[in-house]
Amino acid sequence: MSVKKANLERREFLKLGAAGLAAAGALATGCATASSGRKDPATAAAATPNPAPAAAPLRRVLGRTGIEVPVVSLGVMNADNPNLVRAALDRGLRLLDTAHGYQNGRNEEMIGPVLAGRARDSFVLCTKVFLSTADRKTGLFSPDTRPEEVGEKLDLSLKRLGLDHVDVLYLHNQSCREGALFEPALRGLEKAKKDGKARFLGLSTHKGEPEVIRAAIEAKLFDVVLTAYNFRQAYHADVHAAAAEACKAGMGIVAMKTQAGGRFSRGGAPAVNMKAALKWALQDPCITTAIPGFTTFDQLAEDLTVLEDIRLTEAERMDLEGAVKTTGLYCQQCETCLPQCPEGLPIPDLMRGYMYAAGYRNLLQAKDLVQSLSLAEAPCASCAACQVRCVQGFEVRDRIEELLPLRGLHDAFLA
Repeated sequence: MSVKKANLERREFLKLGAAGLAAAGALATGCATASSGRKDPATAAAATPNPAPAAAPLRRVLGRTGIEVPVVSLGVMNADNPNLVRAALDRGLRLLDTAHGYQNGRNEEMIGPVLAGRARDSFVLCTKVFLSTADRKTGLFSPDTRPEEVGEKLDLSLKRLGLDHVDVLYLHNQSCREGALFEPALRGLEKAKKDGKARFLGLSTHKGEPEVIRAAIEAKLFDVVLTAYNFRQAYHADVHAAAAEACKAGMGIVAMKTQAGGRFSRGGAPAVNMKAALKWALQDPCITTAIPGFTTFDQLAEDLTVLEDIRLTEAERMDLEGAVKTTGLYCQQCETCLPQCPEGLPIPDLMRGYMYAAGYRNLLQAKDLVQSLSLAEAPCASCAACQVRCVQGFEVRDRIEELLPLRGLHDAFLA
C-alpha cells in the first residue's frame, strides 16, 4: 500500500469515531468491560447518541488473564518522582508499566519503595526484558541467545522492585515475526512463568506491529501484547485488525505511544491534544488499557479525567484531524528511508530517539538508545546534502545532528 493511500485511509479512519471502532471491535470476543453493571461508552455510544457521563472509572479485563484494570494506566518510563507514582495508585490507577532497562534500572528502583507495604493484589506490575543478543536494526536474535538471560534480568528486576513476582513479563521491543517466535527467548519466558516469577507473559512492539501481533497469536504462549496504537499510524487499520484478532484469541491488548510523539513538538511548542489522543485509542473496545507517560501532577490530573468519560467531542476529533496534517515527532518506522542513506544509518531508531528527547523530554532514554546504535563520531559528514526524503517530511539530517550531542553529556546532566 502506498503511503499516500495509507494516509487517506487514516484520515477516513479518524472520522469513524466511537461508533465505527465499536462496530469493528464487536467481532472480537473477550473484549468486554468487566461486568460491573456499567456500560462501556466505546460500545454504548453506537446505540446511545448522548450516553450519560461515567460515574466511576471505566475498567476492562485484560484478556484471559482475568485482571481488571482501569482504561488508563501509568507508563513509568519517563517518571522519576515516587510521589507521582504513589499519587497515581492512590487515585485509582492500578497497572504500572516499566522495564528492566528504563533509566538504567533506576526506574524499577524508584517504583520498589512505592509498592512496599501495599497489598499485592492492589496493583499490577508489568516489566520487560530486552535481550542483549537482539539486533535493533533487524529485530533478529543471535544464535548465541541464552534462554537464561531472561531469568537473570528478571531476578534483578524483582530485587529492585522488592517483589517475588511480576504480573506480566514482556519480551521487549519485537519488530518481526521471527523475533516474536524465537525459540530460546520463548523458553526463557516459559521458565520464568513456571518458576512463579511471572504470572503472565507478553511481548511489546512499536514497529511492524501487525506482523508481531499475529506472530504472538501463533506462538500460543503470550497472554498480553503491548503495542503502539495511535491516530497518526498510516497503517492503523491493519494494527486495529491484528489487535481484534488477538483479542478474539483471548489476549489482552495494552496500547502505548497513544499520544503519537509526546506532549511537545519540535522546538518545544505544545503538541497534539493529549486527552483527545488518549480517548481516540480507547474508542477501540479491544484496547484494555493505555499507558500514557506522565511526569507532572497536572498531567496525572488530565489523564484521570479520561477515566470518567472516554467520549470524543467534535472539537477533540477536529484537533486530531488537524494534527494528522502536521509533521509531528512520531516516526512510522516504515523504513522507506533506509535504502536512501549512503551510510546505512538506522534512521528509524534515530527518529525514535529524537522523539524521546524532544517529545518526551527524556534525554537519558534518548542517549541510551543512540549509544546502543554504535554510530561513527560524525555519521553524516560524508554527505554534502542529505539524500533522504522522509515520507512524513522529517528533516532527517537536522534531527540527527541535534540528537547526537547527547552522547557527550554525563548521565547526571540528563536525569
